Amino acid sequence: MNKNSLVSISDINREELEDILARAAYFEAHPNNKVLDGRVVATLFFEPSTRTRLSFETAVNRLGGRVIGFSDASTTSSSKGETLNDTIKMVSNYVDLIIMRHYLEGAARYASEVTDVPVINAGDGANQHPSQTILDLYSILKTQGTLKDLTITMVGDLKYGRTVHSLLQAMQYYNPTFNFVACPELQMPREYLEFCNERGIKYSLSEDFSPEIINSSDIIYMTRVQRERFADIMEYERVKDLYNLENSMLAQSKPNLKILHPLPRVNEIARDVDSNPKAYYFDQARNGLYARQAIITRALGIDMNAVKEKAIEL
Repeated sequence: MNKNSLVSISDINREELEDILARAAYFEAHPNNKVLDGRVVATLFFEPSTRTRLSFETAVNRLGGRVIGFSDASTTSSSKGETLNDTIKMVSNYVDLIIMRHYLEGAARYASEVTDVPVINAGDGANQHPSQTILDLYSILKTQGTLKDLTITMVGDLKYGRTVHSLLQAMQYYNPTFNFVACPELQMPREYLEFCNERGIKYSLSEDFSPEIINSSDIIYMTRVQRERFADIMEYERVKDLYNLENSMLAQSKPNLKILHPLPRVNEIARDVDSNPKAYYFDQARNGLYARQAIITRALGIDMNAVKEKAIEL
């Protein structure tokens, strides 16, 4: 496994995390660079994606690199029975970096173990989504001015929602208080509650998305109930619309409140919330470009001091 791979947010410590956030801030101010000149990056998306794939590919293009890959696994040799091992080893012959989304939990970890090329996990099943976590942290930092001592309410699909799993782990350094709002079937998995218990992270479990919870929050992180994660369509139909945020529910919320969502949304955030200045989910998506530029340059071992010095010379 290449030491610069990013498979799980737990692969990096606080210092490395904050270095990535500092890189993101630099790239927001200087989005167009040629630091990847001559580099080729593969985007292997075995599962559909819009924001993640396009922001990664835009990040590579704005950094002067080239992109190869696919967004539909049915057009690749995996549809003929080629194993993931063989696909990764084959692609590794051509590229400097692999960015991969896969429907199976653990697929990104496996890929990183069969190649020396760095691998970035762009989402593996219901497991992890570390690049989304970096952009979420960057969004929180930009809007709150800090990552410390915040009350973060996570709502909806906390069982299968890989974005909330990764964000919970990343916030361990910053003394958060979590409200986990979900029905019992979609509540935060036991292993993540144990993670909080072991690290003294404060949290509450609730089935009620109450005014008290909303009005105490600095961040409300809404999630979509994901049809693709359910084997039983009747179970999905029963829980899909349990939690919805409407503009009227924000009337007494804190002035600094920001509403995040990894997108795409369905019905969980009403359209009348979009015009509220507390809605930040589209800005959050834009931050994905800078966060992924940061992650890519770290994965390729690019020295930011050299990048900044070159920018000064220009």
